Amino acid sequence: MAEQVQYYGTGRRKTAIARVYLRPGNGDIKINGRTFEEYFVTPAQRSSAKAPLLSTESGGSFNVVARVAGGGVNGQADAVKLGIARALMVFNGELRKKLKTEGMVSRDSRGKERKKYGQKGARKRFQFSKR
Repeated sequence: MAEQVQYYGTGRRKTAIARVYLRPGNGDIKINGRTFEEYFVTPAQRSSAKAPLLSTESGGSFNVVARVAGGGVNGQADAVKLGIARALMVFNGELRKKLKTEGMVSRDSRGKERKKYGQKGARKRFQFSKR
């Protein structure tokens, strides 16, 4: 049995983690066993997740299979974006410069700010009463 060629990349955003596999193919994208359009419903999510493929003009030459867990759908879309970018860099290291100029190589480290004691949330305070 022939070994299947695939390139792997892990993407993270907030609490979402995406394991992305790029396989030579015709451009099909599957996320958690569902089609791309079925999983990411808004155009912003779709364009965010597909951005590395579009910027490197390699959208039609790879099938993308991703397993995503945790977080919300927007965070998952950004996690898939980072995973695809990392997998593309495994495929061809020369694509790194193009992806880096468009800001797709680095992980977005912003997360949820912790709730502080004596307050209602991370920033919001309890209502102040003068009398």
